[in-house]
Amino acid sequence: MGITLKNAVIMATERRVTMDHFIMHKDGKKLHQIDTHAAMTIAGLVGDAQVLVRYMSAELELYRLQRRVSMPIEAAATLLSNILNQSKFYPYMVQLLVGGYDTAPHIFSVDAAGGSVEDVYASTGSGSPFVYGVLEDNYKPDMTLEEGKELVVRAISAAKQRDSASGGKIDVAVIDKEHGFVQVPEAEIMEMIKKLNLKL
Repeated sequence: MGITLKNAVIMATERRVTMDHFIMHKDGKKLHQIDTHAAMTIAGLVGDAQVLVRYMSAELELYRLQRRVSMPIEAAATLLSNILNQSKFYPYMVQLLVGGYDTAPHIFSVDAAGGSVEDVYASTGSGSPFVYGVLEDNYKPDMTLEEGKELVVRAISAAKQRDSASGGKIDVAVIDKEHGFVQVPEAEIMEMIKKLNLKL
């Protein structure tokens, strides 16, 4: 999932990887930094998603090296959209988010056919209906950074409680103009879970 605040983007995932009803991995990485001020979250087939993360990381790094400036987030979402659209007859079975900060915070949801939609918040994967339930009721664009971090932890926790394909630890990253991509320490996330009285 990802949300936009006035001066930052917050992206978060859980870590469970499933194959049908079987838990393949309890500690999978679903939140990926793809540039200094950009990240992706992945849902769907792991192999397809990992290939796309590698493609995007390489393309954004090449862009930055050649132009000495980071690729705008909308351009990154369009690039990913074009890759997926050109493969729609042999599709990558994924549902992705691209988010980050250039002149402003952005979150784009990108589907397997290459559709790219920007919103103030978005969620993907089987747990997303539960995430959206929390976001629809609690999201405010003028939230502080701390309120935003607590909201994404609350939303991911809701998915973990009701969706069998969601579980494990929670990863959270903040992306802003000054610091770029910064992963929130696991200890801080555990403190938020305790403060909000959420189930592990």
